[in-house]
Amino acid sequence: MTITEVRVTPDLLLARVYFTVLGGAEEEKAARTGLESASGYLRGQLAARLSLRVVPELTFEVDRSAEYGRRIDQLLDEISTESHPDDDTGPTPGD
Repeated sequence: MTITEVRVTPDLLLARVYFTVLGGAEEEKAARTGLESASGYLRGQLAARLSLRVVPELTFEVDRSAEYGRRIDQLLDEISTESHPDDDTGPTPGD
């Protein structure tokens, strides 16, 4: 599991922790369950290290940005293939 990003609300009451996991839905579910069960411990560690009046509540979300990026790349490749077919039926330079 990799923590990819943490977004904290301006009032510092909530922190969304984004993570990725190698594998499928089963591994994502197990990782989220583990993170949620460790939430109290993690908040305690944050309280010991940060000078905040209130330690943010932690929520955990799977980071889908890599999947989104791969999909964008796939779509761009499809567009490129459609607009530049391998056959030479188009005009030649100098026409």
